Amino acid sequence: MVTYAYTIAGSEATGGAGFQVDLKTFHELGCYGLGTLTCIVSFDPADGWNHKFVPVESGVISDQMRAAMSHANLDTVKIGMLGTVPTIDAVAEGLKSQEWKNIVVDPVLICKGQEPGMALDTDNALREKILPLATVATPNYFEACTLAGMDKLETLEDLAEAAMRISELGPKYVVVKGGMDFPGDEAVDVLWDGEQALAYSVPKIGNSRVSGAGCTFAAAITAELAKGSDIHKAVRVAKDLVTQGIDAQVRANTPFSTVWQGAFEPKQDADYTYAAQMDYSDATPDEGEGCSGDGDCANCGEGGCGNGAGSCDK
Repeated sequence: MVTYAYTIAGSEATGGAGFQVDLKTFHELGCYGLGTLTCIVSFDPADGWNHKFVPVESGVISDQMRAAMSHANLDTVKIGMLGTVPTIDAVAEGLKSQEWKNIVVDPVLICKGQEPGMALDTDNALREKILPLATVATPNYFEACTLAGMDKLETLEDLAEAAMRISELGPKYVVVKGGMDFPGDEAVDVLWDGEQALAYSVPKIGNSRVSGAGCTFAAAITAELAKGSDIHKAVRVAKDLVTQGIDAQVRANTPFSTVWQGAFEPKQDADYTYAAQMDYSDATPDEGEGCSGDGDCANCGEGGCGNGAGSCDK
């Protein structure tokens, strides 16, 4: 029996992030991948590899969604880069046209390739129209700060607090990715499963961001959920796949490396040692100060970064 995994995301020209990464990850984990393109992200090698963002017309997005959802009985979808309010409206409407077991949202926020006003409108629309539909949200450090209304994340408790706050926006499960911005030598992700916080930690590999890590992580969770795994196994597999993929990262002529999904070697469940339970079952989110929201994200777009070099962990 074929297991389907569906992605709604942007195309990234180097194959290092977005739609391309999602399909490679689905295939690596034994799923038949299909998808809907929301935008096209390209780079200009003559201009410091700055990226260009071109949205797909919303009517075309709706057409793609109808075709994909008619092709197979889909119940699990990953949402990546959306980028404009019309795109968000089209995707939200399409998602509401049927029932879903799993909607995994990788909440790509402010992108440096957008005008600030448009980016803020997009962020608000994502928060109001997409996150309430989510089963799982996988924000990175910047996205978690913004969505949780926190200035910084410096401890495991901060990551757990951010995850709990974001769950108040709708997602049943939230995985906050500490990434390269989280202090220390460990790459730490924290899952809030509605009852407890679980920390998944491995040593950081190198000092540079690797493109495609965030996309791969969310896509791996999507594939595992589609196969029937629970959220805890899905996160463990995703963490392993990304860690192995970063260790085997692909270096090319671009100024950034990319995750190699093909390096993945599955582990038996007994081999997983990442989870460390954090008791937050009785905790409630506190009020907090918001981030500046100035768009200086280290991780904007699918394959594009705040520094324009594309070396992000999305």
